[in-house]
Amino acid sequence: MKNEMWKAYARGMAAAMNGGGVVVPAGLLRAYRGVGLSDTEMMLMVQLMMYRQLEGVDFPTPEQLAERLGLLPKAAHQLLSRLMKEGLLAIDDEIDSESGMQIERYNWNGFVIRCAEWLADEAKQSFEAERELQRSTSAAAAAAATQAGAAEWPKTSDLFTVFEQEFGRPLSPMECETISAWVDQDRYPDELIRFALKEAVFAGKLHFRYIDRILLEWSRNRVTNTEEAKAHTQKFRGGRGS
Repeated sequence: MKNEMWKAYARGMAAAMNGGGVVVPAGLLRAYRGVGLSDTEMMLMVQLMMYRQLEGVDFPTPEQLAERLGLLPKAAHQLLSRLMKEGLLAIDDEIDSESGMQIERYNWNGFVIRCAEWLADEAKQSFEAERELQRSTSAAAAAAATQAGAAEWPKTSDLFTVFEQEFGRPLSPMECETISAWVDQDRYPDELIRFALKEAVFAGKLHFRYIDRILLEWSRNRVTNTEEAKAHTQKFRGGRGS
């Protein structure tokens, strides 16, 4: 009969445990190891919360906590001292409004704030890592686009080299832009630009305005390649000599 009574009591306790419990913020469970708490210290914090929420006890003794945690009272006292030294736990003194007596209660706001800071730092690091990944991806895409542009106009950079060799000096930014405009905007063929440069050298008028005039003249006469340019030049020279 007694065994049945205790079994019924156990079933009632199980039902009570399933029906209620202590509220522990999920963020504390995620962050407690990050702020330096051991599993035993975290369980001590949970016991403090349970004492307050379910039993209305704001200041359990080290002996009570030790019994719950399976520790010696001295070990429980050492855990409490370390948490208070680290600023994770404090003891508040208050005056009871009904009795007028001074009462003490544990305050774990330091622990909550430290966990919140750790979670914020974790979120910041995750954000910065994601942003760095996006930057790397963007840089890779830009490099790929640059390579694709270089493949589209493979001879443009060679033109710069050819012009610098003929002029005997580095090109100015304006001169580089002029060559790029001939290629990108005017769509002059690479071979035609090279031939115009040769014509300028032959004429002894090695400057960009003269080369530009040659290219413009050929464009007006629908000259599209070097063979047509040679024919047009010979015709022009022959007409000038007659």
